[in-house]
Amino acid sequence: MARTTPIERYRNFGIMAHIDAGKTTTSERILFYTGVSHKIGEVHDGAAVMDWMEQEQERGITITSAATTAFWSGMDKSMPQHRFNIIDTPGHVDFTIEVERSLRVLDGAVFVLCAVGG
Repeated sequence: MARTTPIERYRNFGIMAHIDAGKTTTSERILFYTGVSHKIGEVHDGAAVMDWMEQEQERGITITSAATTAFWSGMDKSMPQHRFNIIDTPGHVDFTIEVERSLRVLDGAVFVLCAVGG
């Protein structure tokens, strides 16, 4: 099967930060604004798409890295379509190995900082 998006338009990036900084919330917004989901999933409601495990939904934290794909052509759809492969990583120190595994496949990272907690 032929590629629908040329490989030079692929971007692999991770969402990283300390616990409760808003990584999954950021990922959920990306999925919503790119049209992957039609409702913004909220972590505190247990409705986040990226926190798919039952334990993650109950505790409100990310335990395993979750990967998804979204396509983006700009707000006015004037740019060529890009494929974003996104990895939402855990923030708790006990799950650092999940973050380290993700780093090996990423082109870059979005580092989320909490404006209140630092």
